[in-house]
Amino acid sequence: MGQTSLDDLKTYLTWRILLDTAFSLPKSFVDENFDFFGKTLTGAKEIQPRWKRCVEETDTALGEALGQKYVEVAFSGPAKARALDLVHEIESAMEQDIKAAPWMTQPTKQQALAKLAAAANKIGYPDKWRDYSTVVILRDDFGGNNLRASEFERHRNLDKIGKPVDKSEWSMTPPTANAYYNPPENNINFPAGILQPFYNPKADDGVNYGAIGVVVGHELTHGFDDQGRRYDGAGNLRDWWMPEDAANFTQRADCIVKEYSGFSPVDEVKLNGQLTLGENAADNGGLHLAYAALMNDLATHTLPKIQDGFTQQQLFFIGYAQIWCQNTTSAESRRRAIIDLHSPGEFRVNGVLQNSLEFKSAFACNAGDPMVSANACRVW
Repeated sequence: MGQTSLDDLKTYLTWRILLDTAFSLPKSFVDENFDFFGKTLTGAKEIQPRWKRCVEETDTALGEALGQKYVEVAFSGPAKARALDLVHEIESAMEQDIKAAPWMTQPTKQQALAKLAAAANKIGYPDKWRDYSTVVILRDDFGGNNLRASEFERHRNLDKIGKPVDKSEWSMTPPTANAYYNPPENNINFPAGILQPFYNPKADDGVNYGAIGVVVGHELTHGFDDQGRRYDGAGNLRDWWMPEDAANFTQRADCIVKEYSGFSPVDEVKLNGQLTLGENAADNGGLHLAYAALMNDLATHTLPKIQDGFTQQQLFFIGYAQIWCQNTTSAESRRRAIIDLHSPGEFRVNGVLQNSLEFKSAFACNAGDPMVSANACRVW
């Protein structure tokens, strides 16, 4: 640093400001930014339409204000109640799974069950909406609006210093089509937006359990993946595993690492099985838990055994496969293979299903078939 000239530092800082604000500057800056980060890095052919970019920026800057309007339209009371019921069903399936695990000793099982029971469920949107009244928003100042919203958020975060953690706060906005598990707080979070692409009230139970059910199971499994298992039910970083159980977990996890390290999304590029371990374990565990929940549901409800030529069990796996349909350029696949904690959609489907004995049974697959792993891996 001592050898860097003042002019060079000024140039660097100017570039950083332009880089961080390019999306809200005139068109020439937007185009130049997309030319590198879009075309060069990901292989994208064209920039998203302006209206989509504006919606994304509004969600980033004023996410909970936008979220209030979103839930009024897209997340009614019945939707929230159904989502919460599904979470409880998946939790019940995991409780059964932990109790039956042949590789865990009783002391570790008791700790795992205690953690599961302590997990909090946040569904849809915050109990208290964020107050943006101090943010000045002007119709003719898009760039200034973004800067003022960023300043508001920065001060809001700095104001947390020295205060107790607010476990009611969300890290995603209500319209977000995603979900997450928070290890230090031991809670699973499902924004209202996750239901729109993953839950169809008109579809069969098999389809919905294979879609939103697996998402719920995925997030719950994160509490017990290679990172989540290091936290206890109170969110403390504490080793609560008996040594033999930790060794058994590592052995099972290593199977997943080796398996996914053999997958290739593009020529001459392999996935990083260690990098993607947590997500792969959660995909496999989430599918298993959601299928168990579906079986419990079928045992208590009268549903058509055959729908459109498929059983409910088959519809479950079809529903799961459909949620990961995607088109990705070779450049983007190559980039994500290096940095993404998630496997590509192709392997989130095939990698999981080839490990699933339930899939094998549902479609009458045989040993040696392409979708039947010779060495099926399973952690949860």
